[in-house]
Amino acid sequence: MHDIDPAVETAPAPSLSDAHQRSLNEDLHQLAQDARAYAEAEFQFQKTRAAFAVSASKSVIVYGVVALVLVFFAVMALVIGLVIALAPLITAWGSTAVVTLALLGLAAFLLLRAKKRISVLMTVFGGENPK
Repeated sequence: MHDIDPAVETAPAPSLSDAHQRSLNEDLHQLAQDARAYAEAEFQFQKTRAAFAVSASKSVIVYGVVALVLVFFAVMALVIGLVIALAPLITAWGSTAVVTLALLGLAAFLLLRAKKRISVLMTVFGGENPK
């Protein structure tokens, strides 16, 4: 028949629940480490994203302010040019038109650049890209 070793029979066998518990503890420990690594990576990503937004916002503000200043100068040039144009010289109209159109053209260029920066910001933050 079968020979059964009495030492094997009496030795306490590790219970199945101990094995499951040990594995669950290790899994939970690994999960906690992974969650911490994910949280740190997400924090760094959001920090970088915020820095980019601040940088892009600064250039949008600078382009917008410069464009507004140039529009102000264009209006002043137009006013002064109109005053000068009232003089009998025809060249005053020409100089007024050239200065006014040049400043307005530069202001339009800067506003288009600001619009482009806003589009980049909207794309980065998941909004719709305004055309």
